[in-house]
Parts: sequence; C-alpha cells; structure tokens
Amino acid sequence: MKRVLITICGRAGSKGFRNKNLKTFCEKPLVYYTLSAAFLFKAARPDVAVDVCLNTDSELLVELVKAKYPEVTYIPRQADLCGDTVPKMAVFQNSLAEMEKKTGRRYDYVMDLDITSPLRTEKDVENAFDKKDSRPDLDLVFSVTEARRNPYFNMVKLVGDHVEKVIPSPYTARQQAPAIFDLNASIYVFRRDFLANNRTGILWDGKIGISEMMDTGILDIDSEEDFRLMEVIARHLYENYPDFAAVRAGIR
Repeated sequence: MKRVLITICGRAGSKGFRNKNLKTFCEKPLVYYTLSAAFLFKAARPDVAVDVCLNTDSELLVELVKAKYPEVTYIPRQADLCGDTVPKMAVFQNSLAEMEKKTGRRYDYVMDLDITSPLRTEKDVENAFDKKDSRPDLDLVFSVTEARRNPYFNMVKLVGDHVEKVIPSPYTARQQAPAIFDLNASIYVFRRDFLANNRTGILWDGKIGISEMMDTGILDIDSEEDFRLMEVIARHLYENYPDFAAVRAGIR
C-alpha cells in the first residue's frame, strides 16, 4: 500500500492580506475546505495510507484545526522557516522529516494542499495523485488551469517604443498556438526522495507533470477583493456543481 503525507501549511499573518489563513469563507473557516478535500480523498481511497499534518506558527490556526480535526498532526513551524522569502519546499521538507520521525513510517509521496485554494474538489486531489502514481518518471505533479492568454498569440511585451509578441510566432488563431497553463498553487504531489533530497528549493530541478483543474475554480487570494470575488464564484459552484458542493458539505 502506498503511503501519502498530506501537508497543510500556513504562516501566522500575511503582508499582502492580513491573517488570511484564519478567514471565514462562505460561513466556514477557510482552512476547513482544504481539510474536507483531504479527508474526502482519504475516504475515497482505502487503497492508500494517508496521514495529514498542519505545519504552522499560528496558535490560532492550530486551535481552529484541532477543534474539528483532532487527528491532524501539528508540526510547529521553526522560526527560520517563517520568513517571506523562505522557499515553500523547505517547509514541505520539514513536514516530511518531522512526520517520518513521529510516525516511524516512510512515505512514498508528499501532497501539499494550499489553504488559500478552497475551490478544489476531491476529484482534483485524486487526479493529481493518480497522475503522479502512474508516472514513476515524474518527480512532481502540480495542478494547473488553462491560461486565458497565450504568449505565442495574444500577449505582448514592450520593446523600446513599441510592443512585440512575447514569443515570436506565425500563428493567426489562438487554437494554433501551443497549449499554455497557469500554475494555480492548489495541489503539489512530490515523489518522496525528490523532495527530501532537494537542496535548492527550486521545483524546476525535477521532471514535472501537470493535473488540470477547472479554471473558474481558482483565484489567488492576495487581497480582500480577491477573497470576496472568490466567495461569489464559490456560491455559484456550490449551487451548480455537485463535486464542489460535496467539499463544503463534507466540512465537519
């Protein structure tokens, strides 16, 4: 049986959007949507051994998680991992090392689910895991959405006193251009040894695959306006898409 460590990571405070990890989203704590998706995945996949941990320096976030999800293991965030410029991979590595020490188990994969991406479905999590599990040659699979702009076709850059296409190309229709994707930072699935042995903190050191998600399901929450807009989108999704509604309904 494959072993998967699901990491949920969040710092106290935020320069861009203060205390965003503690926000209430559509009447439920924001972090509960990520926890619901994690435990729906665990329930849907009895063939996979899943542990879930929370890596944070926020006591309030710990209290919030423990109130409804006491089985989540708390990993205190080290002071040297709390800075704005610390690579997220260093936090993932710390979570892996601490969990393997606590449990005495060696994981096959580490899957990170971002707190500020509440609009993911259980199937999104499963798709990302299955993509990595079916591709031993890949070091990492992360989630993406189809880009609305394409640098081969309808994106430009300033060059002196005029603009040019970002990538010179002969394409006259968007459909002719290579498919381009946006990284949405919602799901990362690492091969255990690639993560544990990385020394640069750079994702691109490995061979990477993608798992595509619904493009209207994800926005970057960097401000109060982003947060409110995502709530509007969320209510539409909960009313019209059962897979999204299932995550909200799965919150304890």
